[in-house]
Amino acid sequence: MDNLTFGLTMLLVGMGGTLLTLFIVTVCIRTLTTAFPPVTEETDSKE
Repeated sequence: MDNLTFGLTMLLVGMGGTLLTLFIVTVCIRTLTTAFPPVTEETDSKE
């Protein structure tokens, strides 16, 4: 494997891993926001 092929492979693996990690974090945040909605002053005063 020459340097160019190795470099492009590492580029794709690095970018793919970063995007996959960001996607997983986004899914986790949306799931937690759905499960535990933020408390606002309106919903706090109604209780």
